[in-house]
Amino acid sequence: MAYTKKQISILGIVSITSFMGTFLISSINIALPDIEKTFDLNALELSWIVTAFLLSSAMFLLPVGRWGDLSGIRRLFKIGVIVFTLSSLICGLVGNGFWLIFFRFVQGIGAAFSSTTGPAILVSAFLPKYRGRVLGMSVAAVYLGLAFGPFAGGFLTQYLGWRSIFILSSILGLLATIVAFLFLGKDEIVAKQTKKINLKGTLFYMLGLVSLVYGSSQIPAFLGWGLMILGSLFLVVFWMFETRSSFPVIDTKLFTGNRLFAYSNIAALINYSATFAIVFLLSLYLQKIQNLNPRDAGSILVAQPIIMAIFSPIAGRLSDRIQPRFLTSIGMTMCTLGLAGFVFLSSTTPIWIIVILLIWLGLGFALFSSPNMSTIMGSVPKSAYGQASGTASTMRVLGQIVSMTIVTLFFAGLFAKTAVKNVDSEVFISAVRYGFASFALISLIGIYFSFTRGNVSK
Repeated sequence: MAYTKKQISILGIVSITSFMGTFLISSINIALPDIEKTFDLNALELSWIVTAFLLSSAMFLLPVGRWGDLSGIRRLFKIGVIVFTLSSLICGLVGNGFWLIFFRFVQGIGAAFSSTTGPAILVSAFLPKYRGRVLGMSVAAVYLGLAFGPFAGGFLTQYLGWRSIFILSSILGLLATIVAFLFLGKDEIVAKQTKKINLKGTLFYMLGLVSLVYGSSQIPAFLGWGLMILGSLFLVVFWMFETRSSFPVIDTKLFTGNRLFAYSNIAALINYSATFAIVFLLSLYLQKIQNLNPRDAGSILVAQPIIMAIFSPIAGRLSDRIQPRFLTSIGMTMCTLGLAGFVFLSSTTPIWIIVILLIWLGLGFALFSSPNMSTIMGSVPKSAYGQASGTASTMRVLGQIVSMTIVTLFFAGLFAKTAVKNVDSEVFISAVRYGFASFALISLIGIYFSFTRGNVSK
C-alpha cells in the first residue's frame, strides 16, 4: 500500500502520542519504590500514584468520545496533548505526595482526550481494508512505549531521579503538540442541529467510578464496602439515563443490539483487568524480593512489551485476512496460562523463568489486542467511530482500574497501612500470588467472550 503524505502524518502523530502515554505508565511503575521513599508513602498511597491517572482517564473517556463525534475529534486531540504536557511538567516539580497524586489525576484527563480521539482519527483516514494494519502499527507504538518505559524509567530513576521521567514526558509532549498543530489539520464542519448531547447521566458515571475505586482502598472498613455498593448503584443509574436519553453519551444499543461490539468490548475489559497490574506487582517484587536495582528490574520487565511491539502489527495484518476471534481466543488462552504460571512465584524463582513467562504473555497479548480493536472499530458505522474508540479506551482503562483495585484489596487486607519496604517478604509474596491467581481466573472467563462474539463481515 502507498500512503499519502497526510496519512503518514496522521499515523505518525497518533503513534507518537500512543507511545508517550504508555511510556509514562510503564516507567513510573519502576520508580514507585523511590517515590515511596521520597514522600514516605504507605502501600495504599503508593498505589494511588497509578490509580489516580487511570481513574480520571476512565471518567472522561466516554464523554470525550461522544463529544468528539459531535464537535470534532482533532480539536479535542490537541487539547489533550496540551493538558498532558503541562501536567507532566508539574508532576516533576511537586513537593509532596498529595500534589503528585492530584496532578497525576489531571494528567489522566489529558490522556483521555488524546487516547480516545487518536484511533478515531486514524481509522477515518484509511480505507476499511487497511484498518487492521494501521491499528496494528498504532498498537505497536503503544507497546514500544511499554517496552522502552521500564528500561528508560529504571535508568533515569537510578542516575537522575524519578522526577526526570516526568520531565522527559513533558518534552515528548511538547514535541507531539508542535507536530499535531503543524500537520493534523482541522475537523470537518459538523451540522449545528446534530451538536446535542445529554450529560445528565455522566455525573452518576463519574461519581460511580470514584466511589468504587476509593471504596476499594478503604476495605475492610465499613466505609469501603458502603462506597463500593453506592458506586455500583450510581453506574446502574447512569445506564438507565443513557438508555432513555435521546442524545446519550454512550449508545447502549451498541451493547444490547450489536453482539460483535459488546462481546469484543467485554473481552477487552477482561483482558486488561487480568494483565495490567503485572508490571506493578513484578516491579515491586523484583526490587523488594530479588533485591534488584531499578535499572536491572526495568531490563527484565522489558521482555513482555518488546514481544507485544514485534507481533502486534503481524496480528493486525492477519486480522484483515482471517476471522479475528480465532486470534483473540488464542491470545487470551496464552495470557491465562502465563498468569497461572506466576501464581508459583517465590523468593527463589529464577529470573529466566520470569522472563520466559513475560515473553509468553507478551505474545498472547499481541495476538489479542490488535485484532480485538480492529473488530470493535469494524462493527460500527463511520459516524460512531469516536464513540467506539472512546468505548474501547474506556474498557481498557476500566480494566486497568479493576486490575489495580484487585491489587489494592490484597494490599489493604494484608499490609494495612504499612509501607511496602517494611512488609514481611512472605506476606508480600502471598499478596502477589493471590493477585495472579485472581487474574488467571478472570482471563479464563474472557476466553468465552472472545470466541463466541461472532464473525466480522469481510
